[in-house]
Amino acid sequence: HGNVFFSDLRASKIFRADHSGKVTLFADKTAQTNGLMFGADGKLYGCRNGDRSIVAYDSDASFRVVASGVSSNDLVVSSAGDIYFTDPENEQVWYVPSGGKPRVVAKGFRPNGVVLWPDESTLVVTDSVEPHLWTFAIKKDGSLAHREAYYQPLVVASGKNRPGSDGMAVDDLGRLFVATYAGLQMCDSTGRPSGVMLKPQRAFLSNVAFGGPDFSYLFVTCGDKVYRRKTKTKGTPYFLRQSKGN
Repeated sequence: HGNVFFSDLRASKIFRADHSGKVTLFADKTAQTNGLMFGADGKLYGCRNGDRSIVAYDSDASFRVVASGVSSNDLVVSSAGDIYFTDPENEQVWYVPSGGKPRVVAKGFRPNGVVLWPDESTLVVTDSVEPHLWTFAIKKDGSLAHREAYYQPLVVASGKNRPGSDGMAVDDLGRLFVATYAGLQMCDSTGRPSGVMLKPQRAFLSNVAFGGPDFSYLFVTCGDKVYRRKTKTKGTPYFLRQSKGN
């Protein structure tokens, strides 16, 4: 229906915003759930970092634990139901195959946001320190290969020594939108930065997602507000695809 879900980390709540802009509470007492994404199964997956777990929320806000004993920040869910999530606390990226156990597939940097290319062949991860993003080729078993510094150089905000790359979204043409200190930075499908949308307010720009009935609205979280903007492109909602596992 084009609804957008977002988390209030400090209040431990998840909210739903519909296409008209009306906001309603979806879940409370969420143990500081941070990153969110829908899966092809219709569940809302979240990084429930307060009790160190990855969970799948049902439509009534009940949830089941997908992975436990893990630190997490953001996640992406493939059309097959496989999950990749970032763990900046321990400088690593985890992989959870559908119905399987979590395992570390990358480490040695400060991962933050994470997204898949439209064809789901490549994983993109933001780095909290470096002026570029990391890309990885995804192997058949879900492990990662060919780590490469890509999408560079990102714009570094005045007075900062790093871009502050956080959440990301990708459109159906493979163009990337990255939340950073300087604003919403855009990169083309070849990895070249192509522009910066200024932040709607001076607060921290933390995440970005496509939503609306046809996924042509760009939503960003900035400080204590959520903003949206109509675009001429559309997002790539993996959760609307038929699962590769079906």
